[in-house]
Amino acid sequence: MTAHQTPVALLLSGRGSNATALIRACEDPDFPARICLVISNNPDAPGLDMARSAGLPVKAIDHRLFKKDREAHERAIDTCLRESGAEAVCLAGYMRLLTPFLTQAWAGKMLNIHPSLLPSFPGLHTHERALEAGVRLHGCTVHLVTEGMDEGPILGQAAVPVLPTDTPEILGARVLRQEHQLYPTVLRHFLDKSAASCQAEAALLVG
Repeated sequence: MTAHQTPVALLLSGRGSNATALIRACEDPDFPARICLVISNNPDAPGLDMARSAGLPVKAIDHRLFKKDREAHERAIDTCLRESGAEAVCLAGYMRLLTPFLTQAWAGKMLNIHPSLLPSFPGLHTHERALEAGVRLHGCTVHLVTEGMDEGPILGQAAVPVLPTDTPEILGARVLRQEHQLYPTVLRHFLDKSAASCQAEAALLVG
C-alpha cells in the first residue's frame, strides 16, 4: 500500500460485477484506493468468492439472522467497517434499503451506482421502465448515498443510446459495460478531490 491509497470497503449482495471492476482498478498501484473489506448480506453471494479469490478479506453478515431489525443488521456492518479501517464505502449491487443509521454514519463517504440516468427511474426495473417510457438515452449514475433512495448528489454519469431493437436484457448489458468503467473513474475523482469538485466535474464524465 502506498501512502495515498484510501482504504475502501465494498458492500454487495450478488455476483459483484461492479465490485470486480473496482477491485481490478485498485490493483493499479497508482489508483488512490485499496479494498480493505468486502461485506455481503448474503452468505452465498458469488461476489464473496470472487473477492476471496482476489485475496481480499470478506465478511458475510446475513440479514436474515437479525429478525427483520434493519438497524441492528447495519450496526453489525458498521462495526466491521470501522474495524477494517475503511474511510469510504462503495455499494456495488447491495440490494438492501439502508436505514438512516448507516447513511448518517457514513454521510459523504458512501457511494452507490444505479442503472439509470438519475433522477430518472430510481428504484428497481430501470431498463424495463426506460423502454416503456420511450427514452432515447439511458445509462448509469454514481451518487453519494443519502436517506432518500437514489436521491444523493450525483458524482458522475454515463449514457448509452436506446435502440429500437433493445430488450431489457440487451439494454441492461450495454449499461453494465458503462457501469464497470464509470464506477472506478468516479471513485478516483472522488478520492483525489473533494466531493464538491467531483460534482462540478460530473459533466466531464458523461459519455
